[in-house]
Amino acid sequence: MDIVIRAAVAYVFIVFVMRVIGRRELSTLGPTDLVLLVVMGDLIQNGVTQSDMSVTGVMIAVSTFAVLTVASSYLTFRSTRASKVLEGEPLILVEDGRAIERNLRSERMTVDDVLEEARAQNIERLDQIRWAVLESGGTISFIRTSNR
Repeated sequence: MDIVIRAAVAYVFIVFVMRVIGRRELSTLGPTDLVLLVVMGDLIQNGVTQSDMSVTGVMIAVSTFAVLTVASSYLTFRSTRASKVLEGEPLILVEDGRAIERNLRSERMTVDDVLEEARAQNIERLDQIRWAVLESGGTISFIRTSNR
């Protein structure tokens, strides 16, 4: 039971840290996916190379993380509130050609970061953007103004 509690505490802490780091740094991986990928390797390594953790302990710890990942995925599917907490909400970065500085600061982004993403979608200037939305997965969606 000690392994399950330690694994659960580690899982919650790592998901919290991933949310604090921000969406742009995580890019296309969801926080719970990243936790599962990063921590599983370390848990397995500890079980294989350390004498203080048995193979059974590794299986219990990995199973705990897998169950927590599935449970958080199901929770975000069933609950809008949980989804906002675990995955975040889309954030408007540009509206009608004007950058929303407060939102850019909250995500530690600059106008140049937005323009770099815009150029990848053949948008040259801010005034060509009606909306630029930072999606919860870390990508930026652009909606052009009607006059190109």
